[in-house]
Amino acid sequence: MVLNYGVAPNLELVGEFRLDVSPDVDITDPALSLKGVVREGVLQDKPGLSVAIEGSLLLPSTVTGEHAVGFEAVGIVSGRLAPVTLHVNAGGGVDRAGRAFGVWGLIGELPLHGKVRLVGEVNGESIERERPNNSALLGIVWQPTSRNLFLDAGVRHGISSAAPDWQFTVGLTFGFSLASARGGSR
Repeated sequence: MVLNYGVAPNLELVGEFRLDVSPDVDITDPALSLKGVVREGVLQDKPGLSVAIEGSLLLPSTVTGEHAVGFEAVGIVSGRLAPVTLHVNAGGGVDRAGRAFGVWGLIGELPLHGKVRLVGEVNGESIERERPNNSALLGIVWQPTSRNLFLDAGVRHGISSAAPDWQFTVGLTFGFSLASARGGSR
């Protein structure tokens, strides 16, 4: 579950967590983040690269050994190599167990037809004193009706021994405004 809230132009607050239900129910990866656009570009319908940074407070989870707080910082650069939109990210921090880690990713989006995009991703995480967790994802994103609704599905395959062999994901994203319907500023 991810909730993004725009607190100012080019700045959003992000709260997130996951539920893992195998074999027990655990709240995993809870975080509170602040994401800001440093340079407007293709993602904001302007020329050039889009650049953003995200700083996260990694909150305690219900997983054994993850009851402390950690932090993470990531830089994100997005550009277009027609017709593919590419996103490159890299960063690191200290996890909930006090270990240093690094993260990286490369995501490509290819429009297929109207409101359907094919998405590919290769990403990884290296935690101090552990084997890297690297994987690849192939998925599809569908925007069925409006600018504010997206459905996605994907299959992820581990490419390092620490990653799960296979994972299947589905998602629903919708946007809405908290502004008053009568509204406007005075």
